[in-house]
Amino acid sequence: MAKDINTVALSGRVTRDCSMKYTNSGFQICSFTIAVKKSRKDARGTWTDTAHFFDCTYFGKAAEAVSQYLIKGQQIMIQGNLEQQTWEKNGQKNSKVTVIIDSVVLVGGSPRDSQAQHTYNNQPQQSFAPAPASQSQAPASQESFEDDIPF
Repeated sequence: MAKDINTVALSGRVTRDCSMKYTNSGFQICSFTIAVKKSRKDARGTWTDTAHFFDCTYFGKAAEAVSQYLIKGQQIMIQGNLEQQTWEKNGQKNSKVTVIIDSVVLVGGSPRDSQAQHTYNNQPQQSFAPAPASQSQAPASQESFEDDIPF
């Protein structure tokens, strides 16, 4: 039986400085919105840009570390999963989908300072870019590969 998959990767810009909160036990919660631009060609051949906005929540020490860089205009890449939140207000049922972040990559400079790409990760095994191959992980040469073919 196939398992369900819930994963999302987005690249865009932070729409406003993030909001950092702490639970009573001191657990870190960082909230912000990311705008992702999509270009589309209409029937007349004119390109138009549309922005899509996604609410994001990042938890833990990595969230606290990156929060100072999640400022309006900062370009980032995020990886995580979608979570639907539901609540009732004045007898009306409401819901929204939020991106729960596993990792954040700061891309390029920000409006406040210029910086290189930095990754902040709650789950170190996940990454946007493949890790550089070490000498021991190098693929076998073609000569040694041909010797292993049984036909």
